Amino acid sequence: MKVIITKNYDEMSATAARFVLAHLWRKPDLVLGLPTGETPIGAYERLVQAHKKGRADFSRVTTFNLDEYAGLSENDVDSFHHFMDHHLFNHTNIKKKNIYLPNGRARDRNAECEQYEAEIRDAGRIDLQVLGIAPNGHIGFNEPGTPFAARTHVATLSEHTRKKNAKHFSGGEVPSQAITMGLGTIMEAKKILLLAGGAAKADAVVATVEGRVNKEVPASLLQ
Repeated sequence: MKVIITKNYDEMSATAARFVLAHLWRKPDLVLGLPTGETPIGAYERLVQAHKKGRADFSRVTTFNLDEYAGLSENDVDSFHHFMDHHLFNHTNIKKKNIYLPNGRARDRNAECEQYEAEIRDAGRIDLQVLGIAPNGHIGFNEPGTPFAARTHVATLSEHTRKKNAKHFSGGEVPSQAITMGLGTIMEAKKILLLAGGAAKADAVVATVEGRVNKEVPASLLQ
């Protein structure tokens, strides 16, 4: 594990974007795992800028997002699909056919989880998985207590997570469940880049990097 400490959010975002671009330049058909939330927005802005300046071609890239809220369609303004369209997909030449997110409106959510796993396998595994981290140490929507071997599954969100995410919702309550890549799925990525910023994440980062590997801090598995 290599820890890179930056001065501020802008430097973190620039460093993360350069890291992604370096992988893209080496492998134009990169399979990229992506998160949502406030943390990666700055990096996404820089990837968009790189594309507009002719420094990044995403036409052969395949993307897999970590998660999606159960019950939301891709057209819902609170969905992660909408988030990704707004911050990245609509501003680059990533092909729609190469964009994968769990279907939050799937009638059979367990079947959707199995299908998502199959799509990741068919893509040849994820080359670079970008992650954020929550104050309680969860990555994806793998809440504390999630088995380390878990595959893509339907996760029940903690009250802490729902309250934290409520500020991003335009109306109504945050769904109680989500479809998320499991910890076992995440750990099969060939390389992982975790982004964290702000005092609220400090304890989670310490526990992840220096603490004991345990299920109560899911991100500690990255050790």
